Amino acid sequence: MTVRYSHPPEDERDGVHLTEHLQDVAERSRHIVSEDAQTPAGESLLDLVETLAYVHDFGKATTYFQEYLLDSVHPDPEPLRHHAPLGAFVAYDALDARGFETESCLAGFVAVAKHHGSLPDVAEYVYKRSHRRDGISPGAETSKERRQKLIAKQAVDIRENAPEIAETVFDWATNGKRSVHEFIDEYPSLLNNIESAVSADGSVSDFSYETLSDTCYSLVLESWGSLVLADKTSAAGVSEDTDRFGSLYAAKQPNFERLDEHVHRLEREANADPNGTRRERLNHHRSRARNTVLRNAEEFGENEGNVATLTLPTGMGKTLSGLSAAFTIRDQLDGDRVIYALPFTSIIDQVVDEVEDIYDTDSTGRVLTAHHHLSETTIEDDDEKADLNDDVSGMLAESWRAGLTVSTYVQLFESLAGPSNGQSMKLPALRDSVVILDEPQSLPLDWWKLVPRLVSMLTDRYDATVIAMTATQPRLFENAIELVDEPTSYFETAERVEYEIDPSVERYIEDQTGAKSYADAAEQVIDHGETTSSTLAICNTIDSAKRLTERLDERLDGAISIGSAYKDALFEAGSIDVVDPSSLAEDINRKSDQGVLHLSTRLRPVDRLTLIEIAKHLTERGYPLITVSTQLVEAGVDISFDRVFRDLAPIDSIVQAAGRCNRSFERERGHVTVWWLDVPDEQTKTPAEAVYNRGVALLPVAANTIEDVRAGRTTIPEVDLARDGIEEYYRRLKNQKNVGKQEYVEYVDQALAGQLADLSLIDQRRTVDIVVCRTKADRNTVREIEDATARYDFATVETRLKELRTKQISVPIYQDDSKEAREIADFPTIAETDIRWIDPTTTRYEDFFDADMGFLVPDDTVERRFL
Repeated sequence: MTVRYSHPPEDERDGVHLTEHLQDVAERSRHIVSEDAQTPAGESLLDLVETLAYVHDFGKATTYFQEYLLDSVHPDPEPLRHHAPLGAFVAYDALDARGFETESCLAGFVAVAKHHGSLPDVAEYVYKRSHRRDGISPGAETSKERRQKLIAKQAVDIRENAPEIAETVFDWATNGKRSVHEFIDEYPSLLNNIESAVSADGSVSDFSYETLSDTCYSLVLESWGSLVLADKTSAAGVSEDTDRFGSLYAAKQPNFERLDEHVHRLEREANADPNGTRRERLNHHRSRARNTVLRNAEEFGENEGNVATLTLPTGMGKTLSGLSAAFTIRDQLDGDRVIYALPFTSIIDQVVDEVEDIYDTDSTGRVLTAHHHLSETTIEDDDEKADLNDDVSGMLAESWRAGLTVSTYVQLFESLAGPSNGQSMKLPALRDSVVILDEPQSLPLDWWKLVPRLVSMLTDRYDATVIAMTATQPRLFENAIELVDEPTSYFETAERVEYEIDPSVERYIEDQTGAKSYADAAEQVIDHGETTSSTLAICNTIDSAKRLTERLDERLDGAISIGSAYKDALFEAGSIDVVDPSSLAEDINRKSDQGVLHLSTRLRPVDRLTLIEIAKHLTERGYPLITVSTQLVEAGVDISFDRVFRDLAPIDSIVQAAGRCNRSFERERGHVTVWWLDVPDEQTKTPAEAVYNRGVALLPVAANTIEDVRAGRTTIPEVDLARDGIEEYYRRLKNQKNVGKQEYVEYVDQALAGQLADLSLIDQRRTVDIVVCRTKADRNTVREIEDATARYDFATVETRLKELRTKQISVPIYQDDSKEAREIADFPTIAETDIRWIDPTTTRYEDFFDADMGFLVPDDTVERRFL
């Protein structure tokens, strides 16, 4: 047989023969795609993907591609070297010959055409690839005619120069129902058939999105994602030992029994008495809540439910109850995986740490994977015979092959809505999975109609089950089954706080004037701090938190800066790994009577986590600590304050903020004050208006709902705001016409993958990543990267860059000519990356970092410019 390579000989490694690669990808697809998975038309999805596997690289058999692969001189026109277009047409023809429906053939066509790229808007792409008219002058050869000739020329070249391969591939792909000769002979009519499938009137006049069903997009995703995963892992680590593929792609499930045993051990160690102290009553009701969740989850699984909600207040064991429910449903439905999705990377590590302790594992194994941009995501193979390299390990982890994957909404929903090529590889893992959506109210309002559509895709097309879990349920999903019996009873049991409404909020409701000054806010915090042990003030913006911290510093004599104390400890230790939060907290407690802590995203992630741990130790000691923070403390931060102040915000954010108050019933009632803070320097809107009145005006809805729930009372009981207020707030919000963009749903229904790819769950403003080297160890890591780059040791470069991820911050650039943009442009980059770095211990950059406030851009003085 004529030798044709899919991957050339390289670095003393043998090349991979094309037919071996095609067989390998087909074999892998059998372990990636479930045998019972079907297309919307009821056909075998496995048969479809296996067919694509056999033909996806068929175009590599041309002499043009082989010369390109093996020689440095390429005399032929570049399009003749492109292999995907021919493979796409062969895929359509092979599927058609096997009796697949037209839309399934179209999905295969697009999947092969884009197995090295991103998905396009399907109907337009299919039409234009077979019938391009763009840029054609009168009398000239059309793009369609040129494309026809090129692809026909490639097919003829394979038939004449690699006939054995051509016949073998067609025999595999079509079960002997089609030959390369028939394909070439009927190729012109095939073009018209494809074109007509997406045309407006069945002719070749124009294309129409309406010709596709609303399940077309999901079918393209499934086909494409499965092919890409099989192809990429094959190319990175080809093995003739196909028997092990089952274990290679299989999940190792964290079992329910281990989790159940862990929870029962916690319950045995805690005093639980329905008639005892408040804490004992809480322990009793926490256990009762989990038992009802398990009972309802088992019934839900037996009835093969699609979407469930789990609504419990903070401190009622929501995380462990949610995982218990997910494992129960997984086992009921004989599923494979659990996906735990969260809105913020900052709270992923807490869930991962807890699971690691329960199962005595780490996040690089087949039981558990942590996948977000700050994590080092790999799966290590237990089989010593495995030939996986690091790339394959990373691919498998980022493809969510572990039994439990903890990741972000960005990774989950952007992989369903216009994913990149790499993101597509996780799609097969969603089949038969249980997906936990923790804190779904945090999803951007623009996505509130799209997310239910994507969830219906998960449940309908992937046979997945979804659990939406939060204390502030936004009711995004119709006909969802609640797993908690009488949730209100648990809110009443767990009532820890009462809400006070500051007069500034009343003034906002009346005429949006009279916000609270930072001097008055600082005064109020200090006055209350004299009678309470710890206080937290949550601001809406970094500038606002900075201003309030400065006012507190001006008023407090003798209070220690926690950030400065941490800076001294970090300098003395020389490495973050040496700083012990408990010992530092003990030292602070011994040296001072009161402390002030500032938290924001301008501090490095590793510093924020350490400072929060220090604060936790201090508050547990009853130390009088005042903390000023942005919203980063609202979700998943296990720390308790006696009093909380919250700048005006949507009610769900206010309730989340209250979750940081009196968490363990340190007192009979904690107090949460809602105020409306004034405009910081150089701003034109109050922070609340700047953040929450963009696009949809959330503040009037929130403020008026609060006023109605208060009903003239001095304070609002927690359950009234956390239950009645939340439900009324979301009811009013959904009546707003501009909540959720209907066009996003239409993008899915019309298979507009290109449009979906432009969407994002996170703010797409330009940012610059800056590594802040605060220690000798940080600076040494930068030098190691520079040295490794110079010797082309890119494995070391990648490893060291991952080590720096928790030491870097992202600074938004709103205007190219802004002060931030000008200053940051002068920062040095790390090796050949776009990541910049500074050493704030040097004179040149000392003004760019403050121990309390984090990264900042100083005033552009003459003196500083000459340093």
